[in-house]
Amino acid sequence: MRFRVSHILNILAAAPLAGHGIIAPAAVAAALALPVTAAAQAQPVQAQASGQVVRIDAAAGKIAIRHDAISKLELPAMTLVYRVDPALLSGIAVGDAVDFTAQRASGRYQITALKKQ
Repeated sequence: MRFRVSHILNILAAAPLAGHGIIAPAAVAAALALPVTAAAQAQPVQAQASGQVVRIDAAAGKIAIRHDAISKLELPAMTLVYRVDPALLSGIAVGDAVDFTAQRASGRYQITALKKQ
C-alpha cells in the first residue's frame, strides 16, 4: 500500500503526540520537506495509450478518456480527466476510440498528442 506524505501528516496531526517524547508533526513535516520538494521537481513522465472518449470540455481544455492500465504513469484501468490543448480536440468526439500520449508533471495529467483511431 502506498501512502502520500499528506496522508501521513494528517494522521500524525490527529494523534496526541506533543509532550509524550514522540516527534511532533511539525518536525516530521520539516524533515520531509526536502524529499517532497525534490519529487515535485522530477522530470515529467510520458506514456502512449489508447482509450475511448467519454466527455469533452473544449472551453476548459479537458477531456475524459476511459482507458486500460497505463503502468508507466502508475494508472489503473479507469476513466480520467486530462488537461488538453483545445487545438488537439479538432475532429474528436465523444465515443471516439483514440490513441494518445499522456504526461504526468507535478501531479497533473495532460494529453500531449491525440488522434482518432
